[in-house]
Amino acid sequence: MAPQEPRAGEALAASPAAGGRTVWRRLLARRAVLAAGLVIVLLALIAAAAPLLSALEGQDPTSYHNDLLDSAAGGVPTGSFGGVSAEHWLGVEPGTGRDVFARLVHGARISLLVAVGATLVQVAIGVLLGLAAGLGSRLLDQLIGNTTEVMLALPSLVFAISLMAVVPSDFPRPLLLTLVIGLLGWAGTARLVRAQTLSLRQLDYVAAARLAGATRWRIARRELLPSLAAPVITYAAVLLPSNVISEAGLSFLGVGVKPPTSSWGQMLSGATTWFRADPTYVLLPSALLFATVLAFTVLGDAVRTELDPRAASRLRVGTARGAGSSGTDASGTASPGSGSPEPARPGPSAATAAEEAPA
Repeated sequence: MAPQEPRAGEALAASPAAGGRTVWRRLLARRAVLAAGLVIVLLALIAAAAPLLSALEGQDPTSYHNDLLDSAAGGVPTGSFGGVSAEHWLGVEPGTGRDVFARLVHGARISLLVAVGATLVQVAIGVLLGLAAGLGSRLLDQLIGNTTEVMLALPSLVFAISLMAVVPSDFPRPLLLTLVIGLLGWAGTARLVRAQTLSLRQLDYVAAARLAGATRWRIARRELLPSLAAPVITYAAVLLPSNVISEAGLSFLGVGVKPPTSSWGQMLSGATTWFRADPTYVLLPSALLFATVLAFTVLGDAVRTELDPRAASRLRVGTARGAGSSGTDASGTASPGSGSPEPARPGPSAATAAEEAPA
């Protein structure tokens, strides 16, 4: 349920390789990033305008339309492509007759809100505990470090299912999903922030602030947090698609969002029994989940490359090596027509020139 965690003692770079405007220009210069950004913006607009879009269609995500189902076939929608019509743009659900388009746009709101909210919870807890471990006493550092290791070793999916099952059903399920995913996934951020804090506290400007009498809270807020922004944003960009999958997985298993509230994972859970009779009902939420996770993954990888100077430098070094070796053959000599200048012929040495010079 969480991306690969950083190893102990490993930290990302403390500050971005370039200014914010430079990073923004580099991101916009990538076509893949532009496409991913457009997908994310479109999904965000769809989630924000879900009630308006469903009202524009004239449907809502909870109304049943049993007259559009073929009872003789077990509740399969009548018509082609799952009952697509002018009144139901993407058809209706098998067995219930609820409008698929309305449930998809309302499901986008649940999936994105839970993923973003859980990421914020993970980052907030991880940054606070990481700073406390890096700036606190050895006992506090050891206590937080051991707790972090235990959280990383826990089977998150099993604990999430257990917590979702024991909470009363009247508790808001989207809020519960956000809290459960966030409280079980902060350990990676805490380990990252602690490792970076231990590295930054040795720098001169942090030592100067300590000698000037600044408190630990002031040092963390004024000196460390600006330098931690780049690695934390990078790690949060990697966490977001993982949280989208976590929400969909828990709803798919039946412990997440409950009907009549719509969710992509919940729609997939109900579609498993209808994939032969109505494959459209399976493909639509699957395609939206795939596009969402892919867009966030592409954007997160691009942000990591631009904000992590080590990754950017490795990319530039690899590109330079590739360009430098393009004009050489296997033996390491310049190939004809490669445009490489001929090596300069050795001239007379300084001693020879001095002997040949006239007295």
